[in-house]
Amino acid sequence: MSEIEPGVAHEEHDEQNDAVIGQAFLGSIAVLALAGTLVVGVMWLKHRPDRIEITSPPTAPTYTVRDKTVDLPNIPFKDVTTESGIDFVHVSGAAGEKLLPESMGGGVAVIDFDSDGDLDIVFVNGKRWPWEIVKDETPQEPATMSAWRNDGNWEFTNVTQEVGLDLSFYGMGAAVGDYDADGDSDLYLTAVGSNHLLRNDGGRFVDVTTQSSTDKAASVAGGSDTWSISAGFLDYDNDGDLDLFVANYVEWNREFDLAQPFQLVGDERAYGRPSAFEGTFPYLFQNDGSGKFTDVSEIAGIQVKNPATGVPVAKSLGVTFCDLDEDGWLDIVVSNDTVQNFLFRNKANGTFEEVGSGAGIAFDEEGRARGAMGIDAGWFRNDGSIGIAVGNFATEMTALYVSPPKVMQFHDDAVPTGLGPFTRLELTFGVCWADFDLDGRPDLFAANGHLENDIHRVQESQQYEQPPQLFWNCGPDSTTEFVPLTADQCGTDFFARMVGRGAVVADFDLDGDPDILIAACGQKPRLLRNDQATGHNWVRLEVDAPIGSTIEVHAGGHVQKQQLMPTRSYLSQCDPGLTFGVGVATSVERVIIRRPGSREQIANKAKLAANRIHRF
Repeated sequence: MSEIEPGVAHEEHDEQNDAVIGQAFLGSIAVLALAGTLVVGVMWLKHRPDRIEITSPPTAPTYTVRDKTVDLPNIPFKDVTTESGIDFVHVSGAAGEKLLPESMGGGVAVIDFDSDGDLDIVFVNGKRWPWEIVKDETPQEPATMSAWRNDGNWEFTNVTQEVGLDLSFYGMGAAVGDYDADGDSDLYLTAVGSNHLLRNDGGRFVDVTTQSSTDKAASVAGGSDTWSISAGFLDYDNDGDLDLFVANYVEWNREFDLAQPFQLVGDERAYGRPSAFEGTFPYLFQNDGSGKFTDVSEIAGIQVKNPATGVPVAKSLGVTFCDLDEDGWLDIVVSNDTVQNFLFRNKANGTFEEVGSGAGIAFDEEGRARGAMGIDAGWFRNDGSIGIAVGNFATEMTALYVSPPKVMQFHDDAVPTGLGPFTRLELTFGVCWADFDLDGRPDLFAANGHLENDIHRVQESQQYEQPPQLFWNCGPDSTTEFVPLTADQCGTDFFARMVGRGAVVADFDLDGDPDILIAACGQKPRLLRNDQATGHNWVRLEVDAPIGSTIEVHAGGHVQKQQLMPTRSYLSQCDPGLTFGVGVATSVERVIIRRPGSREQIANKAKLAANRIHRF
């Protein structure tokens, strides 16, 4: 374990019911707060989002929590995209036909591909459709993936060609993991069509998809006509190497899409609904230990069929992995679009049991499936209970499925925590837990954006470009646990509208607070630097442990827990390092590491100083 001073360049080291949301605004704004609460309540109960304007809660410098008043944190974010040099623009291929993949956007991966100690960026790009290219009399350079090297001091350099990512295909999502155990991070990119496994050879990526299996039919490329979406590496069988889970969306092709009567206004064509398309099965590829993979999807029990028809159920968009029952084996949680979400309980024998409905995570409180997008799991109360946040479609609240420790029995607490009603209008894709003000409680970030650029013409409350959201976690003793922050706390840069899709949290400047990177659909991404000014302390832990390990930090009389899990949000991969805010504590008494299938390990023999990076 090593310790690094903050700010030193890497070369040198290195937070019951819908009425609750309006409670709590003080004195002079009490009437406004009550009115705001009534509006949200009516919106939720009557399902009339087309009559409600998108508004923010009344601005206030403080927030009432039962009988006490707390200060809202000062967490300004600055948009540094342009000054950082990042000029990537996502290509959706949209050219008027309104084909469903064009609306889904691309993902982003945080990865130290050059192994120099800081975090680089890979954007997953789409491309122009081949039939559109044929019609173009002026040839254009093909769109490719995009790689950006972190040079420090918020400067990034485009090294796409240099690292071998000048690849052109209709990409969707990314997975990051050292599948060949050679010490550097490899990359897996999903697509509309064949997927790609890219081995990192000393900072340059080599496409080894066709070499990934002795049986071409079991290749990690998947089917050439399959639409793969989110993916992630995990060691599901606890044999020490990384396996690969790939979520697939729907059975799609251009001809079927164009044949559907999808309309927005009059005869104007609209993007299709997933209910019009058949579902698919996900993939599970087992790592054989020599860089080869075997497709074990069927025998592992992850192929869920409609019991009446026998066809695949899944229409998956998001995935994350977590040991929800704390038995030492990683479980799989999948967010599905318009069909039930899945929870695959790991049976510790190479197979899974789908228990989403019985566990309470499959549907909303009225037993309905929602349009689920991104997903993340986190211990947001620091009491052992876990919360799974799922971003949902417009007019559907973000879900917050909460379970006590070990029992795997969830209840949607979005409304009683105050989160739900403030998320009902937005169409949410990426969701991430992170402690943005370093007070020791994870907050929730959401990236938002609609599918239709003319949606406001049919729904007055909706806009194509939507602002992101940040929900401050003010603690479990509060009547309202989550408070939606405003520009007064986060600055105007944060709330600029965009067509948000994939999103990640990462400490790009290694100053101890999590920054945000939001990928877009057909637009530039946004890199938001966290300039929080709370005075809170932190520790960053960079742990040499398998993906899926959990790390506990004991500091200031509290116990926090995080998971080493880059696969979260939507189509994206987050920071592999773990930042723990410790509030006013100046040191950490104990760090406990729990590797999948192993006993806990106390990582430090002495107190760890705050405001440092510690490596184990």
